[in-house]
Amino acid sequence: MNTKKKNRWLSGLLTSEKYSSFTVSVLAIVLTLVTASVLLLIMGKNPARAFLCFLQGCGFAPKANYGGGSGMLSDLFDFLNYLAPMLLASLAFIVGFKAGLFNIGIAGQMLMSGFAATVIVGYNKSIPAGLAKPLVIIIGIIVGGLTGALIGYLKYKFNIHEVVSTIMVNYIISYTTGFFINNKYVDMLTRTSRVCSPASRLTWTGVQIGGVGCKVPLGIVIAIVMAFVVRFIFDKTAFGFELKAVGLNKNCAQYIGVGVGKSIVASMALSGVLAGLAGVTYYLGYSNTIIPKTLAGMGYDSIAVALLGNSSPVGSIFAAIIVTIFQQGANYMSSTIGVAKEIASLITGILLLYASCGGHMKELAAGILQKDLYREIEAKQASEGSGSGKEEKR
Repeated sequence: MNTKKKNRWLSGLLTSEKYSSFTVSVLAIVLTLVTASVLLLIMGKNPARAFLCFLQGCGFAPKANYGGGSGMLSDLFDFLNYLAPMLLASLAFIVGFKAGLFNIGIAGQMLMSGFAATVIVGYNKSIPAGLAKPLVIIIGIIVGGLTGALIGYLKYKFNIHEVVSTIMVNYIISYTTGFFINNKYVDMLTRTSRVCSPASRLTWTGVQIGGVGCKVPLGIVIAIVMAFVVRFIFDKTAFGFELKAVGLNKNCAQYIGVGVGKSIVASMALSGVLAGLAGVTYYLGYSNTIIPKTLAGMGYDSIAVALLGNSSPVGSIFAAIIVTIFQQGANYMSSTIGVAKEIASLITGILLLYASCGGHMKELAAGILQKDLYREIEAKQASEGSGSGKEEKR
């Protein structure tokens, strides 16, 4: 296959309605890996070795050695423990994005839900596990939903842009929860919040699988189920259709009878529910503690996941796996080859940049196909013209 045919084939995949969402995401990943490889080479490091370390840190490849009682499965379950809130946070962004809203307050909604569940259930050691875990989930849903609904109401009633209101609410939540943690719930040794009771955690710790200790996350089941629930809502329900209609064109949606204000509040409430679930699976699952006045970076990484997944609930599962590999495997990569672990955030940022250029990639591909079509038409006209000229001479 020559270069011209390869370009046309790739352009066809990028512009195809059936395959474009997949090919654009794959191209964004490939470009990110190439860019990251160049940066690692500039730093004098072997890119292949670095990417292998990312995989080893997540349990997808064996390490040279392990500590006592741990193994490849331990790393894999730690990866799943981090993947669960990442996926839920990306779903929270997708719900708002489908309705034309940019929810960048996911980190604050996560913190609010995690803090509420920690204080109400996590510090109450008298509640049995069979009751504590469902209560944690319910509190995450209620608190996250109310926080998101507040943002939606401010947008609907006072026309306050959701980006502005979510940033302000993030600050309010961060410093308010930080105040209470520092004055009432602080662990004097670590200067973070006290750990929750084992009964309230959404992670089963100390589980022996294959002779190694694993932390089995309940949140990963919740996250995958919610991905398909969100897909069902947008593909099969009138409510989901109304949210997408508002996101595409508010005036048109209002003309056909859709309650725009109600849809805005409802979409942000649903987005908040998912962010709340992400918060309880993060703070009472993966982390088990809260650092005062600090928002989880996952709330912003989830935007990259959503864009890489082409705003698809199921696509976000695979996108979350990619981003989580970089975030979760960064510590092992850093300790093994001597590169600062912050490079994982740099790679995530590069990935977000390429993923956000998906529309531009499609335009370029369409332009290439159009130019090829014009060349073929011109060549055909030229050949027909030369043929008629020869006939006239005869």
